[in-house]
Amino acid sequence: MRTACLLGMSMLLGTVSVRAATPFKHIIIVFQENRTPDNMFASNPTFEPGVDIQNYGINSQGQTVQFTPVALNGCYDIGHSHTNFETMLNVGADKEGTDVPQGCTLPPNPEFKYIDNSTGVIQPYFDIATNYGFANRMFQTNQGPSFPAHQFIFGGTSAPSTDTPLFAAENPSVLKRAGCIGPPRALVTLIDGSGNEKDNPRIYPCFEHPTLSDLLDTAQIGWRYYAPTPGSIWTAPDAIQHICQPAKINGKLTCNGPDWTPNTGSVVPNDPAEILKDITNCSLRSVSWVIPTAAESDHARINQAKGPDWVAHIVDAVGTQPSCAGEVYWKDTAILISWDDWGGWYDHVKPFAVNLKQQGQPGAWGDGYTYGFRVPLLVVSAFTPPGLVTNNIYDFGSILYFIEQNFSLGFIGPGNDTYTQYADYQSTLPTPPGRGFLATDFFTLDAPRKFTKIKTTRSAKDFINAPESSTPPDDD
Repeated sequence: MRTACLLGMSMLLGTVSVRAATPFKHIIIVFQENRTPDNMFASNPTFEPGVDIQNYGINSQGQTVQFTPVALNGCYDIGHSHTNFETMLNVGADKEGTDVPQGCTLPPNPEFKYIDNSTGVIQPYFDIATNYGFANRMFQTNQGPSFPAHQFIFGGTSAPSTDTPLFAAENPSVLKRAGCIGPPRALVTLIDGSGNEKDNPRIYPCFEHPTLSDLLDTAQIGWRYYAPTPGSIWTAPDAIQHICQPAKINGKLTCNGPDWTPNTGSVVPNDPAEILKDITNCSLRSVSWVIPTAAESDHARINQAKGPDWVAHIVDAVGTQPSCAGEVYWKDTAILISWDDWGGWYDHVKPFAVNLKQQGQPGAWGDGYTYGFRVPLLVVSAFTPPGLVTNNIYDFGSILYFIEQNFSLGFIGPGNDTYTQYADYQSTLPTPPGRGFLATDFFTLDAPRKFTKIKTTRSAKDFINAPESSTPPDDD
């Protein structure tokens, strides 16, 4: 089956492209944290025709559990390591385990919850979905937490190098500073094609392989990665050696090099709200990754319920920017909004399995570590009709591939067998059946439509002037 997929590659690529007449000049990728579609949207599971949301689940005893509401900024967190993934998939979500800080009372069935929207706190997400595009089948590529997830989001893999079949599977053992500027004891667990994390020595999380940013640099296409702080497990570029270029400055290990130059560099490591300033100042680069702070993330236990307004302001900033030397951002910008992992919350859709080695077949890319549970995906552009819902299958590689096609970049891999080690390449293969393509699924209008503003309860200045601007988003 895998051979047949590869043989069909050239014909497949010949039929998939971004709108030939109007490729986007800007693509913004916003990643929130730790939610599933059921958890985020089941307060209104039929909020628009075609959505596949369920407000109940099945526990480890085969019993049906009705969801009950929980606050977006609830006080407990659910385990979402690779081990937790295996438990939820094979045993039941109720066996994952929770992190309950002092003073927090754990409710019954803590994994079987939907976000309480009685005050409208997540209404911006509903409004974005109904006004633009919603994906029923967006899956996290990896089966684990934030550090490896963001490596897939930025570079299409969490493998330490191009010559290994292993993936980094978990967060570093020391979380306060990660990547190439982490302390020597901040090691990551590796996983093999059988799903085994025990027999591979842990390694320092400073990797060396190409990423999407390298393709952009070669093509002289500007990019920026907006992040809360260097050394965060969410600041993916700090774990790539040739981007970070670690050096001791004033006795402290620091990411160095042109991408980290203040004001002009490609990595903005201390204030994600700079994206709003760059849009307003007509300095938006061609590709932007936007990572929130703790307050604006949707991470359970630590967020301040600001995430939906934060995302809406990015959308509104693009949609209402009047003109940039004759360019109107709304007419040439696509915004993709997703979540980096499932956060341990129940979701009724099981991910499709790779793990061919476990089935006695020849091994394939992703054995032992792909694919994870569903995460939401919202797609916004002037060429996206209101209320668009698709059932095609996506993962983080679909986002990478969309950017590659839009800017005619080619794949991240260097052009030989190492293509198969990257999620962007895998997203082009017609397995499992129904694999979709963002370019042809979400941007279907022949002419740009009028922007529909997303209502918020906070102003953009609340985020630009936020005192917590450099607070890391989370520890898992």
